Amino acid sequence: MAAIAIVIVSHSKQLALGVRELAAQMVQGQVSIAVAAGIEDPENPLGTDPIQVYEAIASVFSDDGVLVLMDLGSALLSAEMAIEFLPEAQQQKVYLCEAPLVEGAIAAVVAAAAGRDIHQVMAEARGALLAKATQLGVSPLSVVTDNIEAINPEFPTKEIRLIVSNRLGLHARPAAQFVGTAARFQSQILVQNLTRNTGLVRGDSINQVTTLGVRQGHELVINATGSDADEALAALQALFANNFGEDNLALNSPPAFHHEVTPATHGELSGIAASAGVAIARVVHYQPTHITITEYHVDDPESEWQRVQAAIHTARQEIQAVFSQASLQIGDTEAAIFDAQLLFLEDPVLLEAAYGRISDHHINAEAAWQAVVDEVATSYRTLEDSYLQERVDDVVDVGQRVLRLLAGNLPANLHFDEPAILVATDLTPSDTARLDPTKVLGICTTSGSATSHSAIIARTLGIPAVLGVDAQVLHLADGTLMALDGESGKAWVEPESHILDLLAAKQSAWQTAQQEARATAHQPAITRDGRQVKVFANIGSINDVQVAVASGAEGVGLLRTEFLYLDRTSAPTEEEQLEVYQAIAQILDNRPLIIRTLDVGGDKPLPYLRVGFPEANPFLGWRGIRFCLDRVDLFKTQLRAILRASVGHQIKIMLPMIATLGEVRAAKVILGEVQTELNQAGISFDAAMKVGIMVEVPSAVAIADQLAAEVDFFSIGTNDLSQYVMASDRTNPRVANLADALHPAVLRMVQQTIQAAHAAGISVGLCGELAADTLATPILLGLGLDELSVNPQSIPGVKQAIARLSIVESEAIVASALQQDSAVHVRELISTSVIPPA
Repeated sequence: MAAIAIVIVSHSKQLALGVRELAAQMVQGQVSIAVAAGIEDPENPLGTDPIQVYEAIASVFSDDGVLVLMDLGSALLSAEMAIEFLPEAQQQKVYLCEAPLVEGAIAAVVAAAAGRDIHQVMAEARGALLAKATQLGVSPLSVVTDNIEAINPEFPTKEIRLIVSNRLGLHARPAAQFVGTAARFQSQILVQNLTRNTGLVRGDSINQVTTLGVRQGHELVINATGSDADEALAALQALFANNFGEDNLALNSPPAFHHEVTPATHGELSGIAASAGVAIARVVHYQPTHITITEYHVDDPESEWQRVQAAIHTARQEIQAVFSQASLQIGDTEAAIFDAQLLFLEDPVLLEAAYGRISDHHINAEAAWQAVVDEVATSYRTLEDSYLQERVDDVVDVGQRVLRLLAGNLPANLHFDEPAILVATDLTPSDTARLDPTKVLGICTTSGSATSHSAIIARTLGIPAVLGVDAQVLHLADGTLMALDGESGKAWVEPESHILDLLAAKQSAWQTAQQEARATAHQPAITRDGRQVKVFANIGSINDVQVAVASGAEGVGLLRTEFLYLDRTSAPTEEEQLEVYQAIAQILDNRPLIIRTLDVGGDKPLPYLRVGFPEANPFLGWRGIRFCLDRVDLFKTQLRAILRASVGHQIKIMLPMIATLGEVRAAKVILGEVQTELNQAGISFDAAMKVGIMVEVPSAVAIADQLAAEVDFFSIGTNDLSQYVMASDRTNPRVANLADALHPAVLRMVQQTIQAAHAAGISVGLCGELAADTLATPILLGLGLDELSVNPQSIPGVKQAIARLSIVESEAIVASALQQDSAVHVRELISTSVIPPA
């Protein structure tokens, strides 16, 4: 529980209790809140009692501070008198705050729960007027800066000036990193775009930061006021120093198309070339469900605010699901678009504005939410920067998602029975990410641009797209034949035969090139000096395995079984699991399938499998094999399903998060018990099925020789191993750069693991994100890995990288890499090594 406490003093007991209930729900009981309200007079219950105030303060007193919020009149006098009853040492720790009662209490408890100090909690309470100030035309910036100057005199404001070097400036993903970093510090961060002469805005607001219109070459001034100002500015400066992790040369920008301008033919439409490729198919219109909003008066604004919070909670879960799926389909870099959408839902300025509209005007949740989203969208549209104007799509996308949930509407149907060209006014990034490239052969819209997030996703999915065509296309009947060329930016309605012949020839040539690429991907990955390295896929669903096989996977090196346990209220049954494992094995057609047993906890909690108590360090807590060994019922159910599915297939079991020899032996005992039970029941299974472990904990590396004697194979999980070796949470922007799998310390752990495995005669693979980084391929080959397991879309590139290398030169690079002093120098070493071009 947070140490800072809140006391609410009011003439009305009902009002105070209502405010406490609302505030408590915001922080799930993390902050002590006491109430001193009303008087014991049934005839006239309104009033305040100094003794009652004193008792309330004493009941929650904390040396870290007590913040007292009051309504007017005698409430202030009672609070002042109550403080005099306290011992002198305690009086210094009690602060009377003039912030508004309802908004101030909410802002104060949220700040207290976040671990802010008493002065920062007071600043947040006072700053709760921000939404009202904005609506009433008062400059909200003065509210913020006045608070800092007034309450933090002991902390001088620190300032840095930075030039933005990444090519697209603070677009959605870098802005999300900036806000995520700023929000983790206690200091208040303010930022100003000097190049555009903007005012100062809050660094913890995704919308305010983004609407600064920061582009490459712009100069920013960043102020930090608070106890950790220097650390905050250093962390922000580090983001700029490495271009927010972006490669300026490798950004997924629209292709530069060169084509001859030809006279328009019958039925020809011109638009924007957004995603290359040719599509010829029947038209299917997509019209997102229009949500009609009616504003009406509500008597209970608190319940409306709870509706908004519930919708935001569900929207967050939906976006996280989209992010997970998009990561597999289009890669983590482009999927980070949805990270920015998650931050939009956490934007304090947006939430304050929504809460203010509901509580001040007593209007319904839908109307309030729509109004604030419209305001944000309008602020983007008024920017001079065309790239930032296009971010309206993301604002509208996430805004509509919440609105749909508030209205109780189902998601729009984007599943087509037959292959088609999708025609629409526009597509949101979420819509585009849900498209099946085998059914949506092309996209034709009347709006949009080649640099929109929807266009980026379409290119990554390989769906040809022509955007910004004439609106007449919206009047075409479903089933009308259409052709489009995403390279020239043209579309044809009921194209003439000679146009069809030209496009068919172009399509055939493109398909031949694609087939050649796929054929290469389906060949073994063999180095120039003859060493074969198996390339497997990491998957998390049945759909993923189909993509993996089509991409050239030689098997599945990691089946994450957690997807079976998500989006439900109870664990999957043995039969449900058996059906899925058998289906995946069937698609693999006797290729190896490594099934990792349930790996929950840490960053992957399940609502119905709660730990039962809060864990201060969930990454060091009850997760992976530790959980399964304690929940033997769940573990046995999964093992039975895996064993039953093993008949006639190459299935292997892999145990996650192994830290000790005892864990492996305990798991093998349970596996033996399940095998005995199946034998007694006359149920077949592969008695020779191999058992391996994930090596992702430093202790497992240290005793790798002992573990290798107990199991049949190792798979190194560099995502977790790197954060455990470097003692840095990879989800924390302040230290995430330390959790780099190419750091020599991590690479030495990988080397030690491989040497122990090979000495024991067992194989060793690597299934972390490092395996998909082709820059790292020479390191991984030189270390002696037998197999790499990557996301399906990375398979062709990894196989090509292996084919360009030799083991001899890779071993030479490794020898030097292990002697470097940082991951940066390892990358420089690889980049300057002589590797034949693709």
